[in-house]
Amino acid sequence: MAVNGRIRFRDTLGALLLAGESPNAGGAYCVALTCLGTEADAAYLIAYLDRYLLRPDLDYDQSEALGALLCLDEALGTDHATRFIEPRGLWWRFCTDVPAGVVVPSPRHAQRFIGQMCDLATESARSGSP
Repeated sequence: MAVNGRIRFRDTLGALLLAGESPNAGGAYCVALTCLGTEADAAYLIAYLDRYLLRPDLDYDQSEALGALLCLDEALGTDHATRFIEPRGLWWRFCTDVPAGVVVPSPRHAQRFIGQMCDLATESARSGSP
């Protein structure tokens, strides 16, 4: 959807991500926002991280949102993710507070994952696959 330039869905995607009502569906929203690739998309990811990095009990899509924001930072030449991943940033506090047994990927691993998902979505759109 996002790779086809359907920006009219940005606000819907952002609202669904922020609602957090569908655990693990947010990863797809993060990929779509990353594929759209604007500051407006970054704003939704930032809002999500500001809200849900404070909720380690709701370990849903925080790593995907951070990876998406890192991808957008790279594409846009911005540094929005820096405040989350600096040594005392919310990302590291979140990692410390997640329930035992939950594995949280590194920020760069999350970024690579989202980048790969965006590449797959772009390739799928080019080939006409659903």
